[in-house]
Amino acid sequence: MQLVQILLPRTDNAGKPFAREDFDRVKDELALRFDGVTAYLRTPAEGVWRQGEDEIVIFEVMTEEVDLPEWRRRRSELERRFRQDQVVIRYLPMALV
Repeated sequence: MQLVQILLPRTDNAGKPFAREDFDRVKDELALRFDGVTAYLRTPAEGVWRQGEDEIVIFEVMTEEVDLPEWRRRRSELERRFRQDQVVIRYLPMALV
């Protein structure tokens, strides 16, 4: 089993917040594609990088296999929609207790 995480910024590069509907769309797309999705939307995490700080939201899905071409397409689409140079999508092996 793999845990896939998507990290998205709460605001664009000018500091303008994205609409809740933008994140709901991502959540709905993931829920349709996978058995379920966990979305951490209410209390954003803080990301700190050399270039500055960001509040982020995190989406998680569990999947048996990671289809890298599919995830790369999804990342490109999210970078376009959220006007980002790079969106972080990462996956980790996991096991259920």
